[in-house]
Amino acid sequence: MALAINIRADNNSAGEIERLWDQVAGFEVEPSMRALGYGPHFTFAIYDGPEIDEKTAWDVMLGAIARETQLRIAFKRIRWFEGSRLVLWAEPEVDQTLARIHGAISAAIDPAHCRPHYRPGAWTPHCTLGTEVADERRDDAIAFARAFDRSVEVLFDVADCVVFPPVRIIAERKLPVVASA
Repeated sequence: MALAINIRADNNSAGEIERLWDQVAGFEVEPSMRALGYGPHFTFAIYDGPEIDEKTAWDVMLGAIARETQLRIAFKRIRWFEGSRLVLWAEPEVDQTLARIHGAISAAIDPAHCRPHYRPGAWTPHCTLGTEVADERRDDAIAFARAFDRSVEVLFDVADCVVFPPVRIIAERKLPVVASA
């Protein structure tokens, strides 16, 4: 079982990404994201080994988000990761908060314990839209990504720690609302 620390959208704005999940599911062997039973999210780190336990990961996440508020993130592009299966993902506009949280986690837990794609220098902030693009639909999925020409805005309002598969939330905290000026 793997352990991940994330922020997720647990509100009505999540529907913006969920609608993209449904569109991307048409390119997949089997719809991957709704099957998780878990909302749109950013993953900061995934740990596979026994070196990092649930309490340690959650304590580090709490430290990383100590001064953070809910994040309103805009997505204007869909990109993809090559792999055994093509993965489509929504690219966030540059947001220093995401980088700050990731940096705090990486500073507190030796990145050598983390999966390579989540380590400093390799991590790409992304909100996954589909992980199981069928080989025969690859070109269609890439065309869909390239043709995306709108902006989607989502409020990420919960920090959590999960184990998977299947996804099971072991700790979560609602992020404070942004104070109005």
